[in-house]
Amino acid sequence: MRFTEEHEAIRNTAAQFIQKEINPVSDAWEEAGIFPAHEVFKKLGNLGLLGINKPVEYGGMGLDYSYQVVFIEEMGLIHSGGVAMGIGVQTDMATPALAKFGSDDIKKEFLVPAIAGDAVFSIAVSEPHAGSDVAAIKTTARKDGDDYVINGSKMWITNSTQADYLCLLANTSDDKPHLNKSLIIVPTNTPGVSFSERLDKLGMRSSDTAQVFFDDVRVPQRNRIGEEGQGFVYQMLQFQEERLYAAAGGLKTMDSLIDQTIDYTRERKIFGKSVLDNQVVHFRLAELKTEVAALRALTYDAVEGYVQGEDVTMKASMAKLKVGRLLREVTDSCLQYWGGMGFMWDNPVARAYRDTRITSIGGGADEVMLSIICKLMGTLPGKNK
Repeated sequence: MRFTEEHEAIRNTAAQFIQKEINPVSDAWEEAGIFPAHEVFKKLGNLGLLGINKPVEYGGMGLDYSYQVVFIEEMGLIHSGGVAMGIGVQTDMATPALAKFGSDDIKKEFLVPAIAGDAVFSIAVSEPHAGSDVAAIKTTARKDGDDYVINGSKMWITNSTQADYLCLLANTSDDKPHLNKSLIIVPTNTPGVSFSERLDKLGMRSSDTAQVFFDDVRVPQRNRIGEEGQGFVYQMLQFQEERLYAAAGGLKTMDSLIDQTIDYTRERKIFGKSVLDNQVVHFRLAELKTEVAALRALTYDAVEGYVQGEDVTMKASMAKLKVGRLLREVTDSCLQYWGGMGFMWDNPVARAYRDTRITSIGGGADEVMLSIICKLMGTLPGKNK
């Protein structure tokens, strides 16, 4: 992928923002268990960074997805994974379907403030019994006059306790599971919407995550994104950007962890020499750096295809699978070389070890990615040639 001066301008703007506005206070946000999403998003919105690949007529830059990927890569240098994930939910998980399939009216009402940073969004798909199995969700949106009346609950919802709007996937008919769902924008101040206490997670500690409850929540049918019954399809398409986000967002995280480990092991002495001087150590770090470079090539290839309008489901699934597994390898290996210091809670490798473990679970677990790849290869049971 060839980067232009405009790509580099976005990269530099994002890097400077992270260095000035996020990393100096990320430890405090980790301790608090939440970051000020409205404040951070407004600053990002003022810089135009929440609408890089969104339509110009709604406040975006109107650039292709390769420019968004440059921004995503820089988000990997945030010292708190929860902040990066919260930003990603806003840009690449809760708003792509709205930007692509929403009516002009709801884009003006909801997409404009999302891009400007005047509103915080969440994506409300997962349920306690339906994480990877999206078709199994039970939340319903029943028609009543010009409204939908929503009942059910959603689980593990990022940004939820600060969100102004939810991009909700709900069953809007009794049709087949892949044909009965719709995406609906739900303002969180609507009567009947409530939240659990923030969930106590292993990692992503600065990200506010909660269960969301819907008790006869009434919203206008005009808040629906696109056609009724197409929600499953829209969400699967939305997942492609989420999975590319995961892949691109892990690249500089891993590069940084490897580089920090090189610096630490060069200074750390055992048995009269630096840890880095052991062949097993510097060979392993070289191997990991090579794996990151290979993942970057796959991710860029998928992004180029996506920009050209190709179906990149297989490549995006491969990249999502690989980044989750490679993050586990990199964080585990690097932590080992830090020794006892690596086991300390505030160590950057330890934090990444906790934060990035979710990558193999959220947005489609590794096993789901493998199933998608196998299906496209024609190797699932009953699909063999």
